[in-house]
Amino acid sequence: MDFNPTENQTMIAQAVRDLCEREVRPNLMDWDERQYFPKELFTKHFGPAGMLGVFVPEEYGGAGLGYHEYVDTIVEVARICGSIGLSVAAHNSLCTGHINYFGNDAQKKKWLTKLATGEWLGAWAITEPSTGSDAMRMKCTARKEGNEWVLNGTKCWITHGISSDVLVAIVRTGELLDSKGMTAFVIERGTPGLKAGKKENKLGMRSSETAEVIFDDCRIPEENVLGNVGEGFQQAMKVLDGGRISIAALSLGIARGAFDASVKYAKERQQFGQAIANFQAISFKLADMATRIEASELLIRQASDLKNRHLKVTKAGAMAKYYASEVCVWASTEAVQIFGGYGYTKDFPVEKFYRDSKLCTIGEGTSEIQKLVIGREILK
Repeated sequence: MDFNPTENQTMIAQAVRDLCEREVRPNLMDWDERQYFPKELFTKHFGPAGMLGVFVPEEYGGAGLGYHEYVDTIVEVARICGSIGLSVAAHNSLCTGHINYFGNDAQKKKWLTKLATGEWLGAWAITEPSTGSDAMRMKCTARKEGNEWVLNGTKCWITHGISSDVLVAIVRTGELLDSKGMTAFVIERGTPGLKAGKKENKLGMRSSETAEVIFDDCRIPEENVLGNVGEGFQQAMKVLDGGRISIAALSLGIARGAFDASVKYAKERQQFGQAIANFQAISFKLADMATRIEASELLIRQASDLKNRHLKVTKAGAMAKYYASEVCVWASTEAVQIFGGYGYTKDFPVEKFYRDSKLCTIGEGTSEIQKLVIGREILK
């Protein structure tokens, strides 16, 4: 592995940083407090900038880049606003990623060209009210009627569940607990029987929309099946391998944002006649934060390298996601402590990093599930 960023990576990171400083930073607290999802940010700015189809081939309207560039993109967004970083990650790695990996040429031309350019926003649905990590017990079903599939059931915790233009959903087409009894479907917004349900009122990530998706005799044509019938679960596990790198990158961005704010504040805040950065209690906190953040990045870069070389990434992705997300929560907590009372107010950025960070240990597989995956891989 070459740990030095390429010139292209540096340029992409700077371009994303500049765009987010201009379009996101001035609005992030207003969006957060109103729980407003700024879809226009994605269609007008992120799409044209190539941020919504980072690893989609150029022939389908994407940037045709690799996972290192993708990580850089997520990190730069998340170090300013974790909520917006989450939405960029979900659009790229889940909905867009699933179609990119498993769609045929006609499906890619139909949907990727709109997703990668920001004309359409994507969502991905596997979780249900009673089946989170236990996906093989899903109750949402699809039955075949002629050349159509009829979907019924509810999915929850869906990023862009209301605002998305197209959704990839994994539902049961076979027997309960059968890993080959699930199938992935693409459903366009406006399809009869597709409804948006409750929007969640969340602790953090408040400007990233999370909502229920309801299927009520929702009829889907046969050509909207991704891959073959019965392959949905296996496809989802492969999509989540890459998705874990996304959440690891999101975690890294939030941790860096909290760290950068802490360093700046520690240099400026005066107590007992000097900057608090001069006190060992504070400098040691910063040293620990810097070390764990860099360790997180090394795990993420290792997983990204494997992904770029089309090698198995299950263990590396789970390790990166597990460690980076836990560091993210810890670093954000330390940042609030460094800021003291000011860190507990909305006048300073670290309280938002603190609230946003916790989702990283839950979304796309909890820390406990990551340890389960890692343990299984070790013991094979």
